[in-house]
Amino acid sequence: MFGKRYILPILIISLCLCPAVVFAGEIIMKGSTSVLPIAQRLATKYMEENPNVRISVSGGGSGDGIKALLDGEIDIANSSRFFKDSEKENAVDKKIYPVPFAIAYDCIVPVVHPDNPVENLTLQQLKDIYSGRISNWKYVGGPDKRIVVVSRNSSSGTFDVWENKVMDERGVTRFVLYEGSNAEVVAAVSADRDAIGYVAIGYLDDSVKGLDVNGFAASSEAALDGSFPINRVLFMFTNGWPTGDLLDFINFVTHPDKGQRYVDEAGFAPLH
Repeated sequence: MFGKRYILPILIISLCLCPAVVFAGEIIMKGSTSVLPIAQRLATKYMEENPNVRISVSGGGSGDGIKALLDGEIDIANSSRFFKDSEKENAVDKKIYPVPFAIAYDCIVPVVHPDNPVENLTLQQLKDIYSGRISNWKYVGGPDKRIVVVSRNSSSGTFDVWENKVMDERGVTRFVLYEGSNAEVVAAVSADRDAIGYVAIGYLDDSVKGLDVNGFAASSEAALDGSFPINRVLFMFTNGWPTGDLLDFINFVTHPDKGQRYVDEAGFAPLH
């Protein structure tokens, strides 16, 4: 019915009329593996309510997220610590002025294998274990076994907070296994009855046992009131004050009846 010359225009018109997913905006987040399960849940729930916005989330560590924000590669840096002085100077040099948004509270929990009989360690004992002064579990109420020390690596915000609140400038023993994420610490400790590590509270599961510190158990309440000795705030940083979809997402994250519900579901302490 139609000549050959009409086939291509009709095909083009047909393709143009086909429905397609159109994204009004895109938000890219990267950084802390402690914040990662919160960020993933928040992104999923927000996109369910706002299908025209696409959010991508990745880990790598707080330091990696902050660097990516300062390099202009992402919209949000997820971080389990505040900016270091060197990062602040770098931001000023690049005329970038990060804005911090607190999104949750957290406890950094020492973890051991479930078969380990130890239930509580003091901050001093943790410092001595991680510095190498205590190298056998028998000195802290455990079996006569050499302690296998597992730590986060230096790009981790969890590592920085542990250094500040536990180590107090004392160096970590050279006999240490460094891991790149909370999940990797859990895997390492769950596979070794003599290991000790530390993770964000949202990563606790039945494969490891969380220890009390100075007689206090980790919990949302202990994170909020500060009674658990190794506590912190979790952040999302933006480049300047957010606008548009980015501002709407941050408002969603911090809203007590919206994003903060999912913070609680992820196993962390909500702001309110």
